[in-house]
Order: sequence, then structure tokens, then C-alpha cells
Amino acid sequence: MFNLIRRDVILQKKQLLLFVPFVIFFIFMEANPAMIFLIASILIPFNTYAYDEKVETNILLNSLPYTRSEIIASRYIGAVIYMVLAIGVTSLTLFVFNKPFTLTHIAIGCSLFLVFASFTFPLFYLFKPGYIFPTVLISFLLLAAVGPSIVLFLAEQLTVIKDFIVNLSNSALYTGATILVITIYVGSWLVTNSIYQRKAF
Repeated sequence: MFNLIRRDVILQKKQLLLFVPFVIFFIFMEANPAMIFLIASILIPFNTYAYDEKVETNILLNSLPYTRSEIIASRYIGAVIYMVLAIGVTSLTLFVFNKPFTLTHIAIGCSLFLVFASFTFPLFYLFKPGYIFPTVLISFLLLAAVGPSIVLFLAEQLTVIKDFIVNLSNSALYTGATILVITIYVGSWLVTNSIYQRKAF
């Protein structure tokens, strides 16, 4: 399984050269640090999916001595590893450019990435190649554009939920959010594994 994760890094080595300039671009665009962490986390996993979709790598992977469960596990575990590395590099870049950020920004960026990945990873195995990546990209751009507005609107309308969240202690709020995100991610892993087990290549 480690070799499957390592394969993604090897495939993306050229794109990795653009990683820091990509982050620097968003720093100069005065993007919110949480959004920068989110975008940085997405880069490697979704580039890998786009590449595999283009060359139909899954046919090759299924001819190798790996089980389908191991292939899916490498995707989900790899995504978390790349996210951690991306957070580290992005934090260092923000620090060098004197862009202030907090642990809350990191937590929000990580949470948004894991939730977005949870809903999009299964789609790569559910739909035909050639259609899903543009759909995911457009969905992400729309989410980035209108997501904050939707959250603010819902917060204003759902005052009961808003008051409940405000009255929670920070530790309870963070713990609850972490459990929820992990549950969604693990649930997505199980769903994707189920889809992949039944898929014909």
C-alpha cells in the first residue's frame, strides 16, 4: 500500500514544483488562510485522480498484486498524508511572507478538505471517465465562491442552532466537529470501497 501512495508523489513531481508558487499566488491575492490551506490540500490528491482518469490507471492497478480494498485505502490514507504535508509547507510559506494565521484556520481548511473529498472521491468511481473531474472542479469553484455566503445566511436564519453553537465551549465544539468530519470521511471510504468492489474494468 505504501508503494501506491508513493506512486502518486512520483506522478505529481512536476506539479509539486508549482505548489509553492501556487500558494504564494493566493497569499498575494489576500485569500483567507483557511481557503489557502484548503486549496493546498486539494492539489495532489485531485491531480492524481485527474491523471488516473485520463490514462485509465485503474485497469493497470487491478492487474497488480493489490486488493481493491488496498487501492481505495491508499487513496484515502494518501489524501490525509498529503494534506498534512501541504499544511506544513503552506504554514511555512505563510510565515515567510508574514501572513498571519491561526490553528483555527488550519482546522477549518483541513475539515473542509476532508468533507469535500468525502463527497467527491466516490464520484470518481461512480461516473464515467471524462466527466467527473470537470464537474468536481466547477463544484469546488462554486463552493469557494458561494459557500461562505450560504453559511452566513443559514446562521442568520437558524437562530436556534446558532445560539446552541455559540453556547458550546470551544473544546466541545472542536471535539464535535472533529468526530463529525472523521465519521463523514470514514463513511465515504466505506462507500467508495463498496462501489469499487463492484466496478468492472
